[in-house]
Amino acid sequence: MMGTLAHSTSSGPPSAGLAPPERMQPKLRISRLNFFYGAYQALHNIELEVAANRITALIGPSGCGKSTFLRVLNRMHETVRGARVSGEVLLDSEDALAMNVNQLRRRVGMVFQKPNPFPKSLFENVAYGLRVNGMRGGSRLHEAVEHSLRRAALWDEVKDSLHKSAYALSGGQQQRLCVARALAVNPEVLLLDEPSSALDPIATAKIEELLFHLKKNCTIVIVTHNMQQAARIADETGFFLLGKLIEFGKTETIFKNPSKKETEDYITGRFG
Repeated sequence: MMGTLAHSTSSGPPSAGLAPPERMQPKLRISRLNFFYGAYQALHNIELEVAANRITALIGPSGCGKSTFLRVLNRMHETVRGARVSGEVLLDSEDALAMNVNQLRRRVGMVFQKPNPFPKSLFENVAYGLRVNGMRGGSRLHEAVEHSLRRAALWDEVKDSLHKSAYALSGGQQQRLCVARALAVNPEVLLLDEPSSALDPIATAKIEELLFHLKKNCTIVIVTHNMQQAARIADETGFFLLGKLIEFGKTETIFKNPSKKETEDYITGRFG
């Protein structure tokens, strides 16, 4: 196993100065995960536990498997012909690779690198998932849309223009709208694939502040090329290289005292 699990159990006493684990079960437990695009193996034997109500960042150079791994967690890979996966992904001890995919995606939402609002009004973008899941119009739907926009820290900016096109928003606002759309169905886990890579520093700061508040009620996994971002917001960080999880642990440890030379070389800029 390439990854070092931050929360693995031990038969001996805890090391001096280390606090005991805060939770008994992880929100996500990934074991022996391998992923293939046809004959090409993109992920190799990934072992990882994602803590509930934390932000977990995944870093590493381009093409190292971070985004592929994220897509496997809510089975976006199933839209790719010839893709196959082996191993285990448990969501609260349930087999995420075997459960109904629509049920899984209600529990595990995703936000992509580039904002992708629907060609609809702001209101209908957020209401879309609620309607798909059976919520009809009326005050209940309006309250749910407002709640989601408030959770995404966007309500005050758009409350007077809910019926305008989502394309009228700035890039940063569009990305927060996509977060609101994902949050509308109240997911337990939110996956984000470089959500601020196309945003300016002010919009990026808003996204980071938003994620910090969201983790109180949601488990967050974020792929980022911005190591400063990972250091600012993540509780735990994993380093991917060539489809393998090289190291995983508390963010401060990964950045200040990594145990693997490959991690240190990447963080210090020797490659990547």
